[in-house]
Amino acid sequence: MTSEVEQPTAMSEALGYEQARDELIEVVRRLEAGGTTLEESLALWERGEELAKVCRRRLDGARARLDAALAEEAGTEDEDEDAAP
Repeated sequence: MTSEVEQPTAMSEALGYEQARDELIEVVRRLEAGGTTLEESLALWERGEELAKVCRRRLDGARARLDAALAEEAGTEDEDEDAAP
């Protein structure tokens, strides 16, 4: 059984990058608009931090995939150059 602290993170991890980004934009908009209680503001801040982490992990994963593909392509080009007469 997961604790209440773990559940939002698990739910957030299920979000795609675009979904997390869009929700983060909404959280920031609500914080900037004001008119929320301290407790609501803290809850929004915590959710925003969580969403920002999801976005960062998604972007880091995409960067790693891109770097791996570029490295593989560079390795293939090097092999082709070595094999040329």
